[in-house]
Amino acid sequence: MTAPIFSTLGCRLNAYETEAMKELAAAAGVANAVVVNTCAVTAEAVRKAKQEIRRLARENPGAPVIVTGCAAQTEPETFAAMPEVTKVVGNTEKMQAETWTKLRVPDLIGTTEKVQVDDIMSVKETAGHLIDGFGRHRAYVQVQNGCDHRCTFCIIPSMRGDLVSRPIGEVMREAEALVGAGVQELLVVSQDTSAYGVDVKYRPGFWSGRPLKTRMTELAGALGSLGAWVRLHYVYPYPSVDDVIPLMADGIILPYLDIPFQHASPRILKLMKRPGAVEKTLDRIQSWRAAVPDLTLRSTFIVGFPG
Repeated sequence: MTAPIFSTLGCRLNAYETEAMKELAAAAGVANAVVVNTCAVTAEAVRKAKQEIRRLARENPGAPVIVTGCAAQTEPETFAAMPEVTKVVGNTEKMQAETWTKLRVPDLIGTTEKVQVDDIMSVKETAGHLIDGFGRHRAYVQVQNGCDHRCTFCIIPSMRGDLVSRPIGEVMREAEALVGAGVQELLVVSQDTSAYGVDVKYRPGFWSGRPLKTRMTELAGALGSLGAWVRLHYVYPYPSVDDVIPLMADGIILPYLDIPFQHASPRILKLMKRPGAVEKTLDRIQSWRAAVPDLTLRSTFIVGFPG
C-alpha cells in the first residue's frame, strides 16, 4: 500500500487544500490512488488539468484517478467522461472526512456514482480541519472560502461559492500548530482576505480564552504574536486595508500586500465591477509607503480586457 499521489494545479489556496486532503486521505486509509486538484480560472487551466490527468493515469496504470478542485466543480461531467477518471469530487466534498472514507480502494472500485459535486452556492460554513504541519519553512493558512464580489471577468463564485469565513479560533489554533511544528512563515490565503468576517458581521470568536473579533486586522495582529512571519495574500483594496499598515510599521506582520488592482482606467474598472477611484488608490499607496517605506506590493493587472 502506497500513499496517494497528489498533483496540485492553480493558486495558493489549492496548495493549502491539497495539504488538508493529504491528511484526510491518510486518516481514511486511502492508498494506491492518484488525486488531481484542478484549476479552472482560464480555459488554458482546464486544458492543463486534462493533460495532467492523462499523464498521471499513463504513469500509474491501474490506479484510481480522483479529480477535484475548481475545474471539477464547474465541469464535472466533462471530467467524468474522461476514460482515465474514476471519481469527480467537488470543492466542498474534497474537504470532508466522510468523502475520503468512501474513496478508499476497494470501496471506490465499481461504485456507480462517478460524480460527487454539490451546489457550491448552498455552502454556508467551512469544513472543520486543522493542518498539523507542512514540514517546510512556510505554510498556507486559509481564513475563508468563496467571494461575494461579482467581477465581470471572474468565475470564482461559481467555483467556490459566496464568502464563508472560518472561525477565528480555529484559524489561530491551526496557526499555533504550524508554528509549533517549525513553520516560520504563515501565508494568509483566501479569495478575499480583506473581507474576512464580513459574512458573520465580524462576530467575536475565542482564542486562548480571550475574545477576538473575526476581522482581518485582529487576525493579522494575533498571527503576528505567534512569532512567525505573516504575509497577507489576496487582499481586495477595501478602505479597511489601511488598518493593517500600523501592524507592518510596528514589525508585527511583514511589510507585504498582495492586492489585485486589475487595471488603472476608471472606465475599465467600472466595466469590471471593480473599485474605480484610481486617484484615491494612488494616494493610499503613497500614505502606506510614508508609514512603511519598505512596503512591498504585489499585484495583478489584466491586459486586453474585452469589456
